[in-house]
Amino acid sequence: MNRRFLLASIATLSAGRVVAQTMTPAAPAPSAGTDAGQKHLRDTKAVGSLSLLLSRAALPKVTHPLLKQFAQFEIAEQETVADVLMAMQMNAAPKGTVQAPSDAELMQNLDAAGKASVEKLRAERSGSQYDRDYVRYQVEGHRKLLDIQEVYLKTPDNLDQTNVAKLARGMIKEHLTLLADLDKAA
Repeated sequence: MNRRFLLASIATLSAGRVVAQTMTPAAPAPSAGTDAGQKHLRDTKAVGSLSLLLSRAALPKVTHPLLKQFAQFEIAEQETVADVLMAMQMNAAPKGTVQAPSDAELMQNLDAAGKASVEKLRAERSGSQYDRDYVRYQVEGHRKLLDIQEVYLKTPDNLDQTNVAKLARGMIKEHLTLLADLDKAA
């Protein structure tokens, strides 16, 4: 009799947990619905898309080995950031892989000046001038990205987006330091 009571209690406890889990309200979904949040995501995507496209174009053409390494790191980072921002905008389910955007998708995020910069760098010949131009574009873009993060962080309104902006700000500052060193070496 005690065994039956014990088994019934375990079954009731397990069923109770399942019911409690299904009845517990889900955590609020991250939202970038505010004007500031939407502007932050849109601006970060635009400048990040430009940086990614320029790095993809530069990777086979840059001549300095450390600059080539920087381009590889920048590609990996910007593909990840693009995936994270898209997931935030779409309120997507968590996943452990990165869906890299195509060049065509990235070009949709650019204004006319950004598109012209990509085409100019793609058309340019490899060499030391190319290396300097790539560094210049990256410095300009990283300064814009830093400004975008700092503006958003003055009035953050979403935990996930705020954390992304904090992480991005730190990496951008590191990249600006690396780019200053590469500019001297290139």
